[in-house]
Amino acid sequence: MKYIKAWLAVVGLLAAFIMIAPAPAHAAPYCGITWGSLAKTAGTSSSAAISNVRAGQHPCFDRMVIDVNGHANGYSVSYVSAVTRPGSGAIVPLRGGAYLKVTVLAPAYTAAGAASYIPANRNELVNTAGYSTLQQLAFAGSFEGRTTLAVGVRARLPFNVFVLDGPGATSRIVIDVAHRW
Repeated sequence: MKYIKAWLAVVGLLAAFIMIAPAPAHAAPYCGITWGSLAKTAGTSSSAAISNVRAGQHPCFDRMVIDVNGHANGYSVSYVSAVTRPGSGAIVPLRGGAYLKVTVLAPAYTAAGAASYIPANRNELVNTAGYSTLQQLAFAGSFEGRTTLAVGVRARLPFNVFVLDGPGATSRIVIDVAHRW
């Protein structure tokens, strides 16, 4: 009888502990970011030409912006083992622990064939010194109406891609890369 009472007491204590024990804590997403790191594609080709590439820092992510003179909404962005130059296949040397290949479905030249975007340095489009995530932005090339940009990132981190229209007849393809998971 003593053993039964002791056993019931232990079972009762365990049941009470289970009922009042807190549920396991789940970490909230970093800054609410739920993007993931898988490839992202959207839109269709455009004859609107790329005019500029720029970047900025935000509290939770670094941002790359591709300015387009006209309406452009087509892109493909993915992590790759190396970014190659369109046409030649030469590897674009990049700093960072991971590499994003950004293909904009728009040329970096006008309908007349003149360059619409001429970076001062193809391998350093923006000075990313001091950025948390972006390590390097490079111009890989523009071929057959598609422009390829190479992005060196600190590590394979979540990213998001979207298009902003305006002002006027311009549009922007925006790529945000989180500082951490």
